[in-house]
Amino acid sequence: MASRSTQILEAAARVIARRGIRGLRVEELAAEAGVSTALIYYYFKDRSGILRHTLEFISQRAERYTSDRDPDAPPLSPREELEGTLLLELQDTVEVRENSAAWGELRASAVFDELLREDLARATLMWAQDVAVLLGQVRPMASASALAAAGERLTALLEGLSMRWLGGGIKIDHARALLLGAVEAELTALR
Repeated sequence: MASRSTQILEAAARVIARRGIRGLRVEELAAEAGVSTALIYYYFKDRSGILRHTLEFISQRAERYTSDRDPDAPPLSPREELEGTLLLELQDTVEVRENSAAWGELRASAVFDELLREDLARATLMWAQDVAVLLGQVRPMASASALAAAGERLTALLEGLSMRWLGGGIKIDHARALLLGAVEAELTALR
């Protein structure tokens, strides 16, 4: 059984994904989570606290579904791990759809919310750094700055592809093919 705070954060991700940040009402969140509004305020203090913790929650959830591997599966090559990790962000599952939609909503709201902007910038930097580390495992002789720039480009592209896919602008197979093409281009440039 999930803790009450996790239950609330799961509900917040669902509500934000469906209705956006502006559509997030504490009363609706309480109903979605099956808790009282007082409990939400107890855990998160205010609406900003809910948003910051939801951003952290969806980042952790994405890390979990992009890094969970079957312990009995054969080890992946560095390139397979890089491509697999990125492609897991383009899965047609409820969890990935919710995460991606909520991330996009939080990013759009950060334009007007300085605290959220700072939290989102930190989360984005960590994600780009994680991808840079994976790139470095494939191209260990590449410079740190080149790896960082490639990680930033790939994560930015992935966000854009995800939003286009979720919005119906492109099919998931096409988004995945474009992403793999970008990985190939980045790895070629890092030689």
